[in-house]
Amino acid sequence: MLRIIPLGGLGEIGLNMMLFEYEDTLFIVDAGLMFPEDYMLGIDIVIPSFDYLRQNNRKVAGIVLTHAHEDHIGALPYLLREIKAPIFGTPFTLGVVRNKLEEHKLLESVSMHEVLPGEKINIGVFELEFIHVCHSIVGGVGIAIKTPVGLVVHTGDFKICHTPLDGVTTDVNRFAWYGEKGVLALLSDSTNVEREGYTISDQEVGETLAKIVKDSKGRIIVALFASSITRIQQIVAIAVDRGKRVVFDGRSIRTNVKIAKELGYIHVPGQIEIDIEQINDFPDDDILIITTGSQGEPMSALARMATGRHKYLKIKKNDTVVLSSKFIPGNEKAIAKIINSFYRQGADVIYEKISDIHVSGHAFQEELKLMINLTKPEYFIPIHGEFRHLILHSRLAEQVGISKEKIIIAEDGQIIEFDEKGGRVKDSVKTGRVLVDGKGIGDVGWSVLKERRILSEDGVVAVNMAFDKETGIIVYGPEIVSRGFVFETKKGHLLEDAKCVILEIVEDVSPETPDKIDKICSMIRKGLREYFYFTIKRHPVILPFILEI
Repeated sequence: MLRIIPLGGLGEIGLNMMLFEYEDTLFIVDAGLMFPEDYMLGIDIVIPSFDYLRQNNRKVAGIVLTHAHEDHIGALPYLLREIKAPIFGTPFTLGVVRNKLEEHKLLESVSMHEVLPGEKINIGVFELEFIHVCHSIVGGVGIAIKTPVGLVVHTGDFKICHTPLDGVTTDVNRFAWYGEKGVLALLSDSTNVEREGYTISDQEVGETLAKIVKDSKGRIIVALFASSITRIQQIVAIAVDRGKRVVFDGRSIRTNVKIAKELGYIHVPGQIEIDIEQINDFPDDDILIITTGSQGEPMSALARMATGRHKYLKIKKNDTVVLSSKFIPGNEKAIAKIINSFYRQGADVIYEKISDIHVSGHAFQEELKLMINLTKPEYFIPIHGEFRHLILHSRLAEQVGISKEKIIIAEDGQIIEFDEKGGRVKDSVKTGRVLVDGKGIGDVGWSVLKERRILSEDGVVAVNMAFDKETGIIVYGPEIVSRGFVFETKKGHLLEDAKCVILEIVEDVSPETPDKIDKICSMIRKGLREYFYFTIKRHPVILPFILEI
């Protein structure tokens, strides 16, 4: 029996991680992260739960990566601390992974194997072939997986583009070849299933960017994802054509450009690249800066430019800022804040809502239909998307002839089984989201997030008191200190009255009461919660600190 187990990425955007298991062999496709949602206060990243992999550690025979985006490789450093297995990926993907593992001091303990599109590998009873796909990053692949019960095709993140910047198209012929051989199940990217038609051409975006560069009078600042290697090469080519100097600003973009240069994906003539420290040595209209921060990230180079905190660059009136990426849901407010800041400083800002300066890396509806028609699967399983995306993709599959009974919709943790009787969802394994806060992995749970939310909304009130151990008389306090509760100048009478509430509570507790201090603490928490809610309709966190001396 073949078991396909998604640990992340089905029912959400991000956290992509899927297991393929047959008897005593198991391999992993991708190990991605998700960036925290608004309610996850203080959390750095979110990764999938590895509980099932811990229980089946001895079975894990490999980790296969489809491409180098964080939602597909970001959880690797955390996974590799617990699971030791060889990693397989294309050269650029492994280049990014090496840099990441080096930062986490894990590089020496990991075995990595480069695989080119068209090559095959064996992992236990499985035979895998990497198939090149177009995406918004170089080195993206889908995977044809030969299993003892039939062939499974995993598309990875893909689009079908006939005019890619690097000249390498999605290998539709190979997908079609497998379709003729017979595909048991197609697992297909659902991210853009809501978008009708086809993705726009990268060449169209290039023409728009070239016109912007031509018409701009001052410095040009282009912000994009650091992984958009072909877009970076496109912008460099435009700069060369217009005789401009190119600056790469931002740690992640410098790292990725360095890797891409070493692998031959980016070519930058030596005389046109300069360091950010040199920009004032050249006329403004000679400068083109490629940077990160297109999603409004507060610590990014672009955000520092917008707020005037950049060490080397101050925004001028004729500067043009181009956000060459889509607005990821949840980031709109942060992006709008940055755009407004640039406009206030006199710069012009161009973004996707007013110009075609970004093309998605995920297939639109007609491309998704084409993938189904190429592979002609017996079973169809939508992956990579929120639940609505999975449903809409399943309906799209029905439109092109997949019967409803052969469409399997699963979510994280559910086991998809295939045997001689067919495929079905049966049972589930424990999965979920693990929150990473600093060096803490999983030690912040939902109860801690609830406490952080309360602290952020209503603040904290601390009560300090000391009793004489022999007499039970108050020798210090009650002193009340509040933070994030009310303005200092406004809270005088409120906290003075709160002291009276505390003293009344203390008077009601006999000196001979067992566990007197614990009881007083409990009563103070309850009494002050009721008092503050009655007087000001707020629920601050109450922290009594009481000593016996």
